[in-house]
Amino acid sequence: MRNEGWRRLRGAVLRILAVAVAYYVTGRIGLLQRVAIDGAVVTPLFLPTGIALSCLLRLGLRVWPGIALGSYLVIETINPFQPSGLAILAGSTLAPVCAFLLLRRVGFRTELDRLGDGVALVFLGGMVPMLISATVGSVVVYLSGSLASGGFWSFWAAWWAGDAMGVLVLTPLLLVLRRPYGLSRDPVRWAEAVVLAAGVVLVSLFVTRSSIALLFLVFPLLIWAALRFRLPGAAPCVLLVSVLAIAAANDRVGPFADQTLFQVMVNLQALNGSVALTGLLLSALVTEQQHIREKIEEACLEMAELVDSLLPGRPSQDRPPWDPEGRG
Repeated sequence: MRNEGWRRLRGAVLRILAVAVAYYVTGRIGLLQRVAIDGAVVTPLFLPTGIALSCLLRLGLRVWPGIALGSYLVIETINPFQPSGLAILAGSTLAPVCAFLLLRRVGFRTELDRLGDGVALVFLGGMVPMLISATVGSVVVYLSGSLASGGFWSFWAAWWAGDAMGVLVLTPLLLVLRRPYGLSRDPVRWAEAVVLAAGVVLVSLFVTRSSIALLFLVFPLLIWAALRFRLPGAAPCVLLVSVLAIAAANDRVGPFADQTLFQVMVNLQALNGSVALTGLLLSALVTEQQHIREKIEEACLEMAELVDSLLPGRPSQDRPPWDPEGRG
């Protein structure tokens, strides 16, 4: 019994440490594309929020200390940890925990095979709970004197959008990766996937660095990915488009050239949000319709078998026994 208890404790500690490491590593990656607003640092795509929510959905609420530890390490990377950082740490931990509790409350399914699951992830998993971390963090940074009053709302909006985009962009991809998918052996299918991936990369590079406003050209490719490959195809495409758009925005090229920081953040988050919503909701809708069609086909097959068994002239030994109470 003692050995069993130690094994469970060791497994719990390892899971918490793994969550902390994943949170910290993705936080460092996100900070590579950070921007400064009136001296305060924020990133337009904060991937650790997607890591945190995915781990909670996969491992349960017991891994929340890993989120807190990872958040502490990320804060320490930006500036030496101060007592006021405890509030930021609490907000960064509470936001994904609240998202997890809200999703569990509405019966969210990690398969994302229903339109309602996609809508729940967008609003209850991303947009609403991330108001907590953005508000707490922005207030703490402002009160510490690191942020001018004139830049408070821009900083708050960038923080909120970055946290929400982390959920919308990364969480669906991680939920897809944890599920086993049978790989198609059809070479035409593989060729289509390669062409789609190459098209997303080339078109995204072109439209995010072209002086002509052509950002809308990425949406036909996202629709193609969602219709043909559903979430396993749409989720990676969304991540590619978002990362390439953020790189172009930081370089101030293409449609982000000659714009103020506020204009860049608005255009960037509008693009990332639209891309994530298109890929996530359309793939969830297609998956739901596919399941409905499969259920209808199964019902039709069962009905056809039942009718065939009741046809006159069929040998009685081949017919199912009649149950007067309807149990047979």
